[in-house]
Amino acid sequence: MNIIIVGCGRVGSQLAMLFSQGDNNVVVVDSNPNTFYNLGREFEGSTVTGVGFDEDVLIRAGVETCDVLAAVTDQDNSNLMIAEVGRKLFDVPYVLTRLYNPNRESAYLQLGLDFVCGTTLVAEEMYSKVLAAHGKYVESIGDFEIMRFALDLSDKETDNIAVGEIERDHEIRIVAFERKDDSLSSIPTKDSILYQGDTVIACVRSDLLEDFSTYMTG
Repeated sequence: MNIIIVGCGRVGSQLAMLFSQGDNNVVVVDSNPNTFYNLGREFEGSTVTGVGFDEDVLIRAGVETCDVLAAVTDQDNSNLMIAEVGRKLFDVPYVLTRLYNPNRESAYLQLGLDFVCGTTLVAEEMYSKVLAAHGKYVESIGDFEIMRFALDLSDKETDNIAVGEIERDHEIRIVAFERKDDSLSSIPTKDSILYQGDTVIACVRSDLLEDFSTYMTG
């Protein structure tokens, strides 16, 4: 993936290292070049000095071919502007923001922004969310993520699978599903059959999210 991380403080630098070690193309942006020392010698990405919501700076960072934009500065207003520029001007497929003030949470929800609140933020949580970006993050509860996604069986030998089989093999819980053609919505049993493209709500343990993400799309 091509990933831009704006903000190179403690969280931004840790997030950059996680993705850099995962064979991704990572660019870190910060207005203070001294913060790049936080990345350490093992960082394999690149850096750009500048204001993260400046269009020219983002273009230099590669936003036009970017898959993920993470705004993790220490200013809510800056993060919001970065996210809006990335979404509305450059159509970045997945934008994630850091939120410090929980009182602004409703505003972020109304704008349709995916975010992690600064009171509970850890770099690993953002890493898991981006890995599952082709699904829809709903909520974090302790060590678990609630995800809403369209079931992808394109790499399997069949276009259907039993709920019990997925739950057994991936240690998750399917909470609800809806047929692709809207013909059925249900709280499933282990014998319920899911088909390619069905919308699924599932509870997934955070450390297993990367492995399970092969079932998620759109």
